[in-house]
Amino acid sequence: MSAPTLPRLRPLTLGRHQVWPPVVLAPMAGITNVGFRQLCREQGGGIYVCEMITTVALVERNPKTLRMIAFGADEQPRSLQLYGTDPEITAAAVRIVVERDLADHIDLNFGCPVPKVTRKGGGAALPWRRRLFARLVKAAVDAASPAGVPVTVKMRKGIDDDHLTYVEAGLAAQDAGVAAVALHGRTAAQRYSGTADWDAIATLKQALDVPVLGNGDIWEADDALRMVAHTGVDGVVVGRGCLGRPWLFADLEAAFNGRPERRLPTLGEVTTTMRRHAELLVEQFSAGARTPERGERDGCTDFRKHVAWYLKGFPVGGELRRELAMIESLAQLDDLLAKLDPSVPFPVETLGQPRGRTNSPGKVFLPDGWLASRDDDTVPEGAELADSGG
Repeated sequence: MSAPTLPRLRPLTLGRHQVWPPVVLAPMAGITNVGFRQLCREQGGGIYVCEMITTVALVERNPKTLRMIAFGADEQPRSLQLYGTDPEITAAAVRIVVERDLADHIDLNFGCPVPKVTRKGGGAALPWRRRLFARLVKAAVDAASPAGVPVTVKMRKGIDDDHLTYVEAGLAAQDAGVAAVALHGRTAAQRYSGTADWDAIATLKQALDVPVLGNGDIWEADDALRMVAHTGVDGVVVGRGCLGRPWLFADLEAAFNGRPERRLPTLGEVTTTMRRHAELLVEQFSAGARTPERGERDGCTDFRKHVAWYLKGFPVGGELRRELAMIESLAQLDDLLAKLDPSVPFPVETLGQPRGRTNSPGKVFLPDGWLASRDDDTVPEGAELADSGG
């Protein structure tokens, strides 16, 4: 299928930052750490968001959270996503980011569909309480504006098909002064099932004056082009599509620059990328480790989750896959990768297929009486998360 003809796109403007191509790496818990972001940045341009940081953990100076707010020396702009439910705590967290110069861009998470979050009124449940949502976003923007730090929001269509909030929430965020709004074209009830509703993304784009970013079912670079052509969005947000395929960002850069090349790496080229990924993680974890050996072991342990994604569709035996998913050193990784046939071509049958989390639609758990009043702006009790990262 040929790529569609795109309207003329401009760089994505986030405050004083101009981002080209207009591509955003979505924050993913346990994935989008310094090492993975650097690997992706080596492939192509865009903006790469760190793992989600919770406002209360930041305000309380949680050591784990402070360690997670880390960026490469050449990483610009530094992008950080915050999760919070209390406008005052959120404002305090943003002031810390600004005063300590921790990031150049702040994104607010209103898209998380996880039951432990929505049952407390957080994440994708919060925009239903429209006054609280507006207060929270404005508190963040007001705290960030003096330093010129742009604030954006990322959200879903709503709780379910009977409780949609995305247009109203988008307008409220725009009124609060956000630099852009990103929409995942699914409801919280859909979780990661079915297909993303690109028509809803188009509706939001038509309703807002600020830039709108589309998220959902971008598995290949040409999917991003089709989303832009279909919805008119100003940019795209990529999450699961890059798992085990960081070269997707090279394809996206080529696509947005009007070039036709797309990467289909051989197994040998994939193993080179795997080795680079593990090396970057070891470098990251070694920076704070007591010994080099501990840093190498922790980095390799963190890499294990990526093995199945990298090898998806390749004819690699189960025993070798298991051994790769249990490595503790780079030398062990090298020995195992050397057993693979580097000439094996890329499994093209996996192109366009979902990656990462897939699940079925499910009930959205909410606090008692949550749907009864949209104008109740009481901060939900117990909704703040103590741990960052999701």
